[in-house]
Amino acid sequence: MFANNLAPSPVADLVAATLLPPEQQAAAAATLGIADRSELARHGCKGPGAAEWLVALGLPIPPAPNSWLPLDDGGRIARLGFTEFLIEGPAALIAPLAAAPRGPGVYPVLRQDAAFVLAGSRLDELLRQSCSVNFRALDLAARPVVLTSMVGVGVTAIPELRAGRPTLRIWCDGTYGHYLWETLLDIAGDLGGGAVVARSID
Repeated sequence: MFANNLAPSPVADLVAATLLPPEQQAAAAATLGIADRSELARHGCKGPGAAEWLVALGLPIPPAPNSWLPLDDGGRIARLGFTEFLIEGPAALIAPLAAAPRGPGVYPVLRQDAAFVLAGSRLDELLRQSCSVNFRALDLAARPVVLTSMVGVGVTAIPELRAGRPTLRIWCDGTYGHYLWETLLDIAGDLGGGAVVARSID
């Protein structure tokens, strides 16, 4: 059995307590919304046989290290370096991966992340305050995956445009989820945004 994350969000209670009132969420999402996506199922694997094993299971492989591809039903597969992969999506996508027999040279990676999505017109201002990477310089058409730190927490990040809106997906160790949520939420609030439900921005 492969390691995977089908557990409730590690920050669900905190997120619920910090959500803006429904009537304020649309405006906040347009400016700078932050939403929790930790509840999505995740699967991690690595090793010299990982890419071949995933292909045999019907998944596409991102062509370059530190890149990603979209999957059906809103899922995604990220290639972290050369031989490590993170797959996220509905439980129906992830559960078969977790149950599949392990191929040679394929090793599980436990993925019990806190996962957030940030989006809005002032996203770049938040990133300038919280991270040293210049996301504006990245070629989004190449679907980059960035391994960096935000406010001192190591994160995996995917920048993209969704419906013309700058968007950033981030994953971090679940034990840092409360700190990262609270810190990014403070910055978002100062910029006129706040905590919103995921469907507002994702």
